[in-house]
Amino acid sequence: MLTCTKRYDDFPFAHRAPHHDGHCKLIHGHNWSFEITFSAAETDANGFVMDFGKLKALRETFGRLFDHTFLLNEDDPMIDDFKEFVGVAGIDNIITVKDCSSEGVAKLVWQLSNAYVVKHTDGRVRVKKVVVYEDRKNSAAYAPIGNL
Repeated sequence: MLTCTKRYDDFPFAHRAPHHDGHCKLIHGHNWSFEITFSAAETDANGFVMDFGKLKALRETFGRLFDHTFLLNEDDPMIDDFKEFVGVAGIDNIITVKDCSSEGVAKLVWQLSNAYVVKHTDGRVRVKKVVVYEDRKNSAAYAPIGNL
């Protein structure tokens, strides 16, 4: 198996862990980075596992979801309260996801990336692993079972 890795940096977004018993239950932000490892049994005609130049639309998707946004768990007990602030208190880009923890974001980035490359490479490329950095000291990873 051949692999290559693309890193996307500087996605400033906020989140909170609504069920946490400490400070993580408060709204807080990080400057996130995503490291995506692509894999394939064979390269394309250029010798690439993944042509990084063909990932512009994926990067744009990340921008819409993660650039200056506020991620909330879809089960956050205060979701309706936060949505009331849209356009009023400077909160104008709330994104609801299944799990806004670092681990949940890693899985979401994997899902988005894998769907994109499978479609755009006719199934030749898969995403082997995603590492999400919420800052320079903390990270979480997602790889499907049997993919390491």
